[in-house]
Amino acid sequence: MEKHKDLLRHNIRQYGMLFALIAIVLIFQILTGGILLRPINVTRLILQNSYILILAVGMMLCILTGGHIDLSVGSIVAMVGASSALFSVRMGLPAPLSIFLGLLVGLLAGMWQGFWIAFVKIPPFIVTLAGMLIFNGINNIILNGQTVLLPKLYITIASDSIPDFFSGNGLHYTTVIIGFICSILYVIVKCIIRTNKIKNGFDVNSKQWFLGKLALVVLIINLFTYWLARANGLPYIVILLTVIIAVYSFITNKTVAGRHIYALGGNAKAAELSGINTRRVMFWVYANMGFLAALAGIVFAGRLNSASPTAGQGFELDTIAACFIGGASATGGVGTIIGAIIGSFIMGIMNNGMSIMGISTFWQSIIKGLVTILAVAFDVISKSKAKAR
Repeated sequence: MEKHKDLLRHNIRQYGMLFALIAIVLIFQILTGGILLRPINVTRLILQNSYILILAVGMMLCILTGGHIDLSVGSIVAMVGASSALFSVRMGLPAPLSIFLGLLVGLLAGMWQGFWIAFVKIPPFIVTLAGMLIFNGINNIILNGQTVLLPKLYITIASDSIPDFFSGNGLHYTTVIIGFICSILYVIVKCIIRTNKIKNGFDVNSKQWFLGKLALVVLIINLFTYWLARANGLPYIVILLTVIIAVYSFITNKTVAGRHIYALGGNAKAAELSGINTRRVMFWVYANMGFLAALAGIVFAGRLNSASPTAGQGFELDTIAACFIGGASATGGVGTIIGAIIGSFIMGIMNNGMSIMGISTFWQSIIKGLVTILAVAFDVISKSKAKAR
């Protein structure tokens, strides 16, 4: 029992945000008269916030390096959409090749900024502010103020669902089966990990705690896929998001590169003295941010079915807010990928719920701003109390 209390205490920010997410869902479910959690609205909620979820993963890594942010992500989103229009429509290249080249454009933009930040030592705020202006200008030069329609593949990635290979009668059985298979695989992997830890003498949670957690996750996976199955089935973007979350959670939690990011954010001088190549860490973090912004740009262009001169406006603000709401520390070194996802869903649910209720976008901005500052204040006050002990 004492071990479980310590676990909750050490992860209070993440668990606190999870409970906050559940509370916000319940509040808006009541206020919207049950519309929020209708299957079709849940699917719509994921599709509408997919690009913010992708951006939040990359932004969390930037913040972990020392509280730094990337102000250029919205402009990279727009520039990649414009580049895709240039490659696929004006140059007539195949859609898959255009998508690959669009991702390359975003990666190069991130590497450009990473060079100035890591090797020239210009503060990230200044570099990404300049990048926001530069990439936005490139976007407008390519599109010349016009909106350009994109090929069907972009729409498929961003909005379509996997086909149902069975006769569903209103239920997408393929999605239900995929959820069942995923839950079985999750149980097998977790059991193998626990068995290996016990063999190697590592401390593990009690069997009751382990089984309870397994049962809860299995229930969530199957309930989630069943809910999607009642709408249009499993969207391709959910598969993409699952892969991104799994890969980056593994990188941050289980790899040397991930530990270097946390070390850099915890104490940059100590990290450098311990032999960590801090310049390389900063470079690849911002290069990765450019790549994920490009991926978000492809998804957002698919959502719009076009490349637009005004795409990406305000994305950086929603993304930064999502990370801080999800438990990132304003000084760096604290935060998780799952936390960024939770924060993104909190922002998305507030947007969706307030829109259903007919609340003005002006009031929505005020509420999101207040939630963000309260989340950061919670972090500052928690740290002050910890130091006082």
